[in-house]
Amino acid sequence: MDTPVHQIHLSVFSGPRPPNVQWLNKALPENTLDPDLPIIDPHVHFWLLGNGCKYFLEEFAIDVAACGHNIEATVFVECNAMYRKEGATHLQPVGETEFAVGMAAMAASGKYTATRAAEGIVGFTDLTLGDRVAETLDAQISAANGRLRGIRQRAKWDPDPAVRGAMHAPGPGLYLQEDFSQGIELLASRGLLFEASVFHTQLADVVALARAHPGCNMVLNHLGSPVGHSSYAGMDAEVHARWLAGMRELAACPNVSIKMGGLLMCLGNFNFTVAPRPPTSEELASLWRPYIEPCVELFGAQRCMVSSNFPVEKAGVPYGTIWNMFKLVTAGCSPDERRLMFAETARRVFTLRGAM
Repeated sequence: MDTPVHQIHLSVFSGPRPPNVQWLNKALPENTLDPDLPIIDPHVHFWLLGNGCKYFLEEFAIDVAACGHNIEATVFVECNAMYRKEGATHLQPVGETEFAVGMAAMAASGKYTATRAAEGIVGFTDLTLGDRVAETLDAQISAANGRLRGIRQRAKWDPDPAVRGAMHAPGPGLYLQEDFSQGIELLASRGLLFEASVFHTQLADVVALARAHPGCNMVLNHLGSPVGHSSYAGMDAEVHARWLAGMRELAACPNVSIKMGGLLMCLGNFNFTVAPRPPTSEELASLWRPYIEPCVELFGAQRCMVSSNFPVEKAGVPYGTIWNMFKLVTAGCSPDERRLMFAETARRVFTLRGAM
């Protein structure tokens, strides 16, 4: 009996998967496009998954060395890694920030890479915890040793369990809750930004949040994560139309910037488990261009950042292919626009060294 499509999608796209190195090595060779263009990658994870998949600084350094692109610095983004085993539950995520600082220290030694990895850190704090939010934020700031730039709390939720996956909000409307709003105010009062993670069907929640807190700088992850698999399979036109309408509304919020990329898992229009080889940068550009180009038009280069979402995307594509893809999609942009999207917008948003 054939495996039901629903089960296939659940196993393929519902969460991070360890990369198949032998399969990645089948990628067609490509020349590095514009190798001197400075890049700040604002979305990199370090982790040790329950399935044994390890991605620490050593693994990242290998990817950087192999890609041929000029990766100046990265921002570490929370991913439920290395929480403290003991102590108060609301303070356990501080362990992840301590871990990221350790990765940054290893990078700063220069023994692994010249890239300033984890120069900025986006940690996790449950912003719905009332009086405990302030304590957790202050503990995160202290642990980060000057590197904390913001907090991400994912609100992804969908009625389809194959879409929402294992890591999801307890229900819809997290960003609309009053206790969450109070947490955002505490975050903003400390000069921290907020990273929003939702599916395309939830973009209205991010719009409402941005409008309610105009003094809080916000970053939308992964182009709003348009979903193209499971119960959304075969609905490409409808998904794109709904996503675009939501992004138009969000673009009117001047306090919101966009991380472009990270479409592998949610969009699901490249099934890396059955493909004979990884996509080329041109093939990937054709798959992702319909979502990248409208963002540049709507938000402008000054509010757009290209990002790798590694090692999540490593399940389907090598690190260098990601950057060649972005360079192909933005080939029609001016040199100043490319300079912004590849480095300077991230440098400004995350207040990293070497400002414009």
